[in-house]
Amino acid sequence: MHIHILGICGTFMGGLAAIARAAGHRVTGCDANVYPPMSTQLAALGIELTEGYTPDQLELKPDVFVIGNVVTRGNPLMEEILNRGAPYISGPQWLAENVLRGKWVVAVAGTHGKTSTAAMLAWILEYAGLMPGFLIGGVPENFGVSARLGTPSQYPSLQGEGEGGGGFFVIEADEYDTAFFDKRSKFVHYPPRTAVLNNLEFDHADIFPDLAAIETQFHHFVRIIPANGLIVSNGADANLERVLGRGCWTPVERFGVDAEWHAGARGADGAFDVLWRRALQGRVRWDLFGTHNELNALAAIAAARHAGVPPALAIEALGTFRNVKRRMETKGTVNGVTVYDDFAHHPTAIELTLAGLRAKVNSGRIIAVLEPRSNTMKLGVMKEQLAASLDAADRVYCYSAGLAWDAAAALAPLGEKARVYSDFDRLLGELAASVRSGDHVLIMSNGGFGGIHDKLLAALAAR
Repeated sequence: MHIHILGICGTFMGGLAAIARAAGHRVTGCDANVYPPMSTQLAALGIELTEGYTPDQLELKPDVFVIGNVVTRGNPLMEEILNRGAPYISGPQWLAENVLRGKWVVAVAGTHGKTSTAAMLAWILEYAGLMPGFLIGGVPENFGVSARLGTPSQYPSLQGEGEGGGGFFVIEADEYDTAFFDKRSKFVHYPPRTAVLNNLEFDHADIFPDLAAIETQFHHFVRIIPANGLIVSNGADANLERVLGRGCWTPVERFGVDAEWHAGARGADGAFDVLWRRALQGRVRWDLFGTHNELNALAAIAAARHAGVPPALAIEALGTFRNVKRRMETKGTVNGVTVYDDFAHHPTAIELTLAGLRAKVNSGRIIAVLEPRSNTMKLGVMKEQLAASLDAADRVYCYSAGLAWDAAAALAPLGEKARVYSDFDRLLGELAASVRSGDHVLIMSNGGFGGIHDKLLAALAAR
């Protein structure tokens, strides 16, 4: 099959392209901005890229156009596809019909922690010798890629040998909408055998009017999980409990405080005991810190057990887990100043990330640098919670360019320790001048933030 992907340089669509190529399909694609690293990765796979959405791309005559959710009505190529009646499909639906069918799908959903938990799960299955496929919204350092087809021979197809290839597939199950012509959440296209529900909060204010609308989508997801599957759910999350209370036809195992799966004794080095129904399963010893990482690990261990991996082996695997790029990733240390990169862009994620760093550095000074860049943050929906989420930092720098709300007013409760800048160069200059040896600079953004990480390290080296 020849597929032509619109919006191919996005994380999801780029991963889909790599998987499709590995499955033997001819893959071409286009995007508004074709640039490294995704363009380089795709070109290395033999995938032809076109910059822009020109109507003449219909002359490629693919079997189907695969449409990313970045594409809207008015896009010149999409308009021509519609005018000519050419076949098209969304990325999630193409993946479901051509890759996931017959596989044991392990899907990770939730407002926070999807990428980390999915990466942990993929690594546990890999460590157990199951060689799973995966599609994750980040790059797990244990693999070095965000997507892989996997090895079908490791597990028979759920639909019979040879139908769909069999094997395990771990997918980050996003609640964002599928495409301009399919406003359902992406995850309804990924019927899982094992599902993780990490947590549920209001987010994506650009497409959901309120929390109730998101809960409805999560319940649609719950409705497609089979009775012989398993739901691994955060037992401390009242919103998830409300979703399950609307109807659930699948066994549920809960993780968290006073749940079936919970953490026991903790160590100052981030280690913790894992208990299942109050029975000790082992002790996770790793380089990660924070309650959020403990919960992610518990969910991954529980889900892996359903896929046939004993908890003791899953715990052993997590001891060699190397996290995901842009999740508390250390970018460098210069003159005693350590710079981290993190994807946190929601007040809850910001608070949890800071708590994890505080547990790691104890009394060390933490400098939080935030770019409120997500659609929800740009709309100002979460501005009232922002100051409290940053309270654990010793100093806060906020980049306010492009915001439609007053960041200085929102951060006023933090007093003198908060500084707001609309000029990037001024922020960078004053940040570089103020940090001192022993400081930990936590940079949080869901974008590139103008390359601030490398620029700050360079400024510190030149100081």
